[in-house]
Amino acid sequence: MKKIILSLALMATCVATAMAAIPAGYYSSLNGKSGRALKDAVHDIAIRHTVLTYNSLWSYFPQTDCRLDDKSKVWDMYSDRTYYFHSTPGWATSGMNREHSLPKSWWGGDVNTAYTDINHLYPGDGDANMAKSNHPLGEVSTASFDNGVTKVGTPKAGQGGGASQVFEPDDRYKGDFARTYFYMAACYQDLNWKYTYMLSSATWLTLNQWSIDLLLKWARQDPVSDKEKARNEAVYRCQNNRNPFIDNPELIEYIWGNKAGQVFTEGGEVTGDPELLTPTQDTQLNFGEVALGKSLTLTMYVKGANLTGNMSVLVYKNNAEMFKTSVSSIDRVAACSADGYPLTITYTPTALGDHSARLLLSDGGITGSVGSELTARCLPVPTLSGVNALPASNITDSTFTANWEPVGNETIDYYIVTRTVYDKSGNIIDSDEYYTDDATQTSYEFTDRHDGESHTYYVQSYRLGYTSEESNVITLDPSGITGVQADKPAAFISAPGAVLVKCSEPIADVDVYNMSGALVKHLDVINNDDYIYLPMGVYVVTSRTSSTACKVVIRE
Repeated sequence: MKKIILSLALMATCVATAMAAIPAGYYSSLNGKSGRALKDAVHDIAIRHTVLTYNSLWSYFPQTDCRLDDKSKVWDMYSDRTYYFHSTPGWATSGMNREHSLPKSWWGGDVNTAYTDINHLYPGDGDANMAKSNHPLGEVSTASFDNGVTKVGTPKAGQGGGASQVFEPDDRYKGDFARTYFYMAACYQDLNWKYTYMLSSATWLTLNQWSIDLLLKWARQDPVSDKEKARNEAVYRCQNNRNPFIDNPELIEYIWGNKAGQVFTEGGEVTGDPELLTPTQDTQLNFGEVALGKSLTLTMYVKGANLTGNMSVLVYKNNAEMFKTSVSSIDRVAACSADGYPLTITYTPTALGDHSARLLLSDGGITGSVGSELTARCLPVPTLSGVNALPASNITDSTFTANWEPVGNETIDYYIVTRTVYDKSGNIIDSDEYYTDDATQTSYEFTDRHDGESHTYYVQSYRLGYTSEESNVITLDPSGITGVQADKPAAFISAPGAVLVKCSEPIADVDVYNMSGALVKHLDVINNDDYIYLPMGVYVVTSRTSSTACKVVIRE
């Protein structure tokens, strides 16, 4: 078995199999509701949580995704490779990605609350992640990738929502992914979905019917496991919210399943005693890495029940002077409201290095106090070199892959691909940024190419709030030809069954495309009066050393 070591910034104790109790009254707002009102109430509970930073995720994974039988091992739901956590400082990983189980491109890739919601982010094998791409869940008919855990291929009839490929997890994890998708469909029901393979903004259910059928099937066949319960508790301590469909699996049936329309009455009730629902004792709030001269603010929702007075807020210990809260006292009415009180904590480093403090919430009638650990790391302002964008590949009627060269030995967080789409008249149809899962990724697949459109893209690297200069621009025109920039003369002439080459000197890197934009032949070098033999049809021939692409018709 391949063993790969992961370097992580912080090593934390993995949650044990013994589960903590769900706070009394945490789901009380669900009682007496049904249908859309019930789903809205689930949304209201789930959406108010601490939004983590992307570069802090590796510090949380040792808590949320360690194996229950060996805390040093990563629980990877995408492969059977063995990966390890260890305590060596640093953020570098080997072979793993921070995987958005629900693809970020489905909402346009914006770095929003969903982008870093650890309820759907898992550490995953990089090879499997690349194969999974942004494909919807589904059952594979014919596999193009299968590592024994992750399977990618053509969908069974009635599945895929129009996608040509689907991702099928192992039977052990189908329920995990189903409950994750139900969570995302409730928590982020207000997002405008760009890709609607499984999701839709046109219905309050958020999920398409074929998706509901598949996810219900998987959730029923693979019930909630100890792994999911342990992860749910760990996420609660990191992010201050829970996946309701792990705590109450039957809730799925009340919204999407065989109890749809019935009134839900199992949300529990608050006790008469003053209590704090969020945050919990020893919540970990990690600001990740911040460049010197910048500051970062995170929000922690303080929610109580039956409080008898205002709550006191105190930051103390170690580097307390670098962590500032928005208030020193929280009004009891605000804390006991349905939304809770959004307490902001700002980290403003004044020196390089690792920093920590402790946040203490007390008074209000609660017994004792609730403490949370604050951690962060301050690094120098990064120096970022430009990225070299490469021509597109894997061009089909509906897809293409943007490519670029990796950035030397620089440490970066991820790459940003800016893609612009033009219609036949040259008007901009769409322009948006797309973010890679990791710094190791050097390509990005687009699956929404249409006839007659021209696409351009450029790439930048990103680190600690800074972006590199824009790379060179790559153009993908309707016939799929990209990157023709040089100026050496050449002509390609139609001949019976072939293309006749006319040139003043040898020409390197010649590509032949069909009219769908697919590459059908590549030649390392051609000379004057050479023939390129091709079947009858219409082709476009170009070279990186020629400024002109030539359209030719081959006749027998």
